[in-house]
Amino acid sequence: MTRRICVATGSRADYGPLRPLLARLREEPEADLRLLVSGGHLVAEQGLTIEAIRRDGHPVDAVVTNVLAGDSPHAMAKSFGVAAAGYADALLGLAPDLLVVLGDRYEALAVAAVAALSRIPVAHIAGGQVTRGAVDDSVRHAITKLANLHFTSTEEFRCRIVQLGEPADRVHLVGSLGLDEVLSRPRPRRAEVLGELGLPDGKPLILVTYHSVTADPADSAAGLAGLTAALDRFPQATIAFTASNVDSGGAEVNRRLREFVERNTDRSALFPSLGQQAYLDLVMSCDLVLGNSSSALIEAPAVQTPTVNIGRRQEGRPRAASVIDCGVDADEIVDAVRQALSPEHERVTATATSPYGDGKAAERIVHHLLREPLDGLLHKEFVDGGVRC
Repeated sequence: MTRRICVATGSRADYGPLRPLLARLREEPEADLRLLVSGGHLVAEQGLTIEAIRRDGHPVDAVVTNVLAGDSPHAMAKSFGVAAAGYADALLGLAPDLLVVLGDRYEALAVAAVAALSRIPVAHIAGGQVTRGAVDDSVRHAITKLANLHFTSTEEFRCRIVQLGEPADRVHLVGSLGLDEVLSRPRPRRAEVLGELGLPDGKPLILVTYHSVTADPADSAAGLAGLTAALDRFPQATIAFTASNVDSGGAEVNRRLREFVERNTDRSALFPSLGQQAYLDLVMSCDLVLGNSSSALIEAPAVQTPTVNIGRRQEGRPRAASVIDCGVDADEIVDAVRQALSPEHERVTATATSPYGDGKAAERIVHHLLREPLDGLLHKEFVDGGVRC
């Protein structure tokens, strides 16, 4: 008997890791996959990435348009409300046996809440994490309490979910989906990657992803100013920027990055969305990943690319030895970049390992999605008593 599984994706941030899971579900005769697309996928400034989903061969079964004009907290809150109304209609039509969500964005919280109210079991991927520099923590933990089944990247995260009162037998350590694709890809030729993107082969090649720090706007602005000032001090570098997410403050980040590119058209470019394959090719080809994105902590160390992580946004996530943390001041960023590009750190990076798994998360998740008994899954009990893992 097939099981109808709906996977929801609201941005390139969750779709990239979800790709190997979607591919495996498509291959499973016992899985009847339904794909629900919303959020940044439908925004032109984010690359209209719904088309990339279709190019990957995934039919889109339902679409929810919810992103309103503006990136203020008020606009984000209203977008959440619009999303919830749209998800209610979409899930009614899709009628899944199980809903799968990944991460900590407001779209994931909205669809998880609607599913819970609609008595649809929720499977949550990548819970139990801590990112003290963003409002994501409260969103992520809220999804955990709405969810009935949990898939975590590390044992530490698994323990945290159990400590939140979730039954231990419903919390599964699977590793990070983000490693599945990057560890299975052949290493590309750098010249071909740069040629396809229209970038010169300067030294060093720096991949930059900087997102707004939603929990601390002042730190976010300072980090952005420090970042662009620091990059001015590496005039020989080729710099590939990926645009910020649809978050509070994201539009200002993209505006400042565009200004930098306009001043440095001969050596830099801003990409609204590279797509997962081109992005991973750049991660494997570049000399440094710079910014404050989770991929710099998860995927980059797994392929022996050094990382400089700026500011507080990723506070609380485990780090590989190849990751260098720095503050938001330009001088600190410059020093960290120089250290990351040094022969000494190159040797450290060459032996670094990612703390996020072995690249086999998708097969483990599919196993549980298809084998977990649905009877009783909606029933949730808070496991009290100071559980120790």
